[in-house]
Amino acid sequence: MQFRYRAVDGDGRIRRGTMDAANAADLELRLKRLALALISARPARALPGLLAGRIGRRELVSFCFHLEQTSRAGVPLIEGLVDLRDSVEHPRFRMVIAQLVEEIEGGRLFSQALALHPAVFNPLFVSLVRAGEASGQLVTVLANLAESLKWQDELAAQAKKVLSYPVFVAVVVVAVIAFLLSYLVPQLVEFMRSINQDLSFNTRLLIALSELLVGYGAWLLLLPPVLWAGVLLWARRNPALALRLDALKLAAPFVGGTLKKLSLARFADQFGLLYSAGLPILDALAICESVVGNRAIAAALARVRVQIGQGGGIAASFEREQLFPPLVLRMLKVGEQTGGLDTGMRNVAYFFHRDVREAIARIQGLIEPTMTVVLGLLLLWVMSAVLGPIFDTIGRLR
Repeated sequence: MQFRYRAVDGDGRIRRGTMDAANAADLELRLKRLALALISARPARALPGLLAGRIGRRELVSFCFHLEQTSRAGVPLIEGLVDLRDSVEHPRFRMVIAQLVEEIEGGRLFSQALALHPAVFNPLFVSLVRAGEASGQLVTVLANLAESLKWQDELAAQAKKVLSYPVFVAVVVVAVIAFLLSYLVPQLVEFMRSINQDLSFNTRLLIALSELLVGYGAWLLLLPPVLWAGVLLWARRNPALALRLDALKLAAPFVGGTLKKLSLARFADQFGLLYSAGLPILDALAICESVVGNRAIAAALARVRVQIGQGGGIAASFEREQLFPPLVLRMLKVGEQTGGLDTGMRNVAYFFHRDVREAIARIQGLIEPTMTVVLGLLLLWVMSAVLGPIFDTIGRLR
C-alpha cells in the first residue's frame, strides 16, 4: 500500500512524500535506506499518474547513461543503482530506483525488477535488458537504449511541432473572427438595419453568424472539446473505432504522411535494437506492435508477423502490407540477404528521420502563407459585408 510520510534528512530538513510499503515498519526501513528518518506516516491513496509526477524520457536517458558508465567502469549494478538513487532529483523516480535496489537485493534479476514497474519501463525496455543479461551485453544494450531514447525524444518533439503550429494558427484565426462577430458586428447591426435597404446575402449571413455567436457562444465553445472527449471515450471501448481513427490520422492532409513516417521511424529504430540484442524476429515484431504508437501500423505489423511465421520473407512480407517505400524495401532486402538486418533497420530509421525533418520544414513553410491568406480572405469577407451597405447608402446620397 502507499503511505504519505514526513521524514527528516541528515541536514535536519523536513521531507514529505509518498512511498509504497507493506506496512509502517517496511516504510521506515525503506526511508532509512534513503538516509531519511521517519517522523510520521499515514496511508494515502495513490495519486493519479499526472499528479504523481510523470517520469519522462530524459530521466530514462540519464538512468541508462549512468548505469552504462558505472558498469563499463566495473562498478556492480546494485552499487550503480544505489549511487543513482542518492543523486536523482525526480522524487517519484527516486522511489522507483529505491524499489529496484530492494528487489534486486531480494534476489530478482534486473529485468525482473524493471518489469514490476510497467508505467516507467515499457515492454521494449524490459525485453532489451533481459536480452542483454542473457547475452552478457548489458552495457552495450544500455548504451543503445540511451541513444534510442534521445532519438525518440527528438522524434516526439518533431511530432508536436507538426501538430502544434497549425493548431495555434487556427486558434488565432478563429479567435480573430470570433472577436469581430461578437464585438464589432453587433455594434453595426442596428445601423445596417436602419438604412432601410435590402441587405446583401453576405451581410445577412454575417448578421446571422454574429447573433448565433452572441446567443450561443458558450455552447459553441464547449461543443468541440465535449465531442472530442466523447469520441476518445467511445474509441477506448470500441477497438474498431480506435483503429479507424488511427488510420485516419495517417491519411490526414498535410500532416498524415509525416505522422506515418514518425511511427515507422520509431518502429525501425526499436526493431533494430531488439534484433541486434538477439531477440527472434517474431518476438521483436510482437513487442514493436505494443510500442509503435499507432493501431493501424500495429495491425499491419501483426499481419507481417503472421506472414513471416508462415515462412514468408521479411522484405516480401513488408512489401505486401505497403508499409515502406521501395527504397526502404530494397534496404530491408539487402539486410535480410547479408544477415545485417539490424543495420538495415537503422538505415531505415535514418531515412525516415531525415524525411520527417524535411517534411516539417516544408509544412511550416506552407502553413504560414496559407494561414495568412485564409485570415486575409476572412477579414475581407467580414469588411465587405459590413462596409458594403454603408458604401451603397453613401452612393445613393450623391
